[in-house]
Amino acid sequence: MNKIIIQGIKYDEKSSYQRGPKLAPPLIREALNCGSANMFVENLISIENSRIEDKGDFEVSEYFDIEKITESHLDSNAKVLTLGGDHSVTYPIIKAHSKKYPKLDILHIDAHCDLYDDYEGDKYSHACPFARIMEGGLAVRLVQVGIRTLNTHQAEQAEKYNVEIHQMKDLDLSAIPKFTNPLYISLDMDGFDPAFAPGVSHHEPGGLTSRQVIDLIQNIDSEIIGADIVEYNPNRDFQNMTAFLAAKMMKEILGKML
Repeated sequence: MNKIIIQGIKYDEKSSYQRGPKLAPPLIREALNCGSANMFVENLISIENSRIEDKGDFEVSEYFDIEKITESHLDSNAKVLTLGGDHSVTYPIIKAHSKKYPKLDILHIDAHCDLYDDYEGDKYSHACPFARIMEGGLAVRLVQVGIRTLNTHQAEQAEKYNVEIHQMKDLDLSAIPKFTNPLYISLDMDGFDPAFAPGVSHHEPGGLTSRQVIDLIQNIDSEIIGADIVEYNPNRDFQNMTAFLAAKMMKEILGKML
């Protein structure tokens, strides 16, 4: 039985608009462990489980150290759940995973495609991780849900890399495909409507409800081998709403990984 390692990556150097996501990992844990809720996911699995090991938070100064940290945890035959951090952390994390999983599917929940070839001159910006992942052949399939900021360049990038985009304007969750390869979930907290997750740098109205994302994750029937929860910005939060939502999502994803 695989164990599951939780790692916090305190890094937001690639944020284009506002800093703050590096502060998120301990606050998500605090919300999870504060006693407000129990440790059971909705399908009656408890995450108080000896298979789950929290390795704590990592202060990262060098971007590609994120790959080394993740690789060291994968090398212990574990699945890894990462608390970010801005979305740039996903590229080095997937680089580490691709060595272990040469055929990988990604479910990406976000308001943004993050497919820019470069953003403000930075190829490793938080607006670019999925361009780097797809050009490097690190995923067989990339399915994006919740998108509502598509522009011409990113639409061209999506076509180039055969990305499957489910935009909010015509969203049908029942049309989300089944995954056949090991699955990695990348959850950007701004995929939620800001009414549910005010604590993000980029408020993009018209997003997913908490229930839609929970249902989406609960209905996955392939093996989830890794995940990240990114772009929670505590500086923007209201009464810890977003911290508690991130903790709920962490719990549900861990339940599926178990």
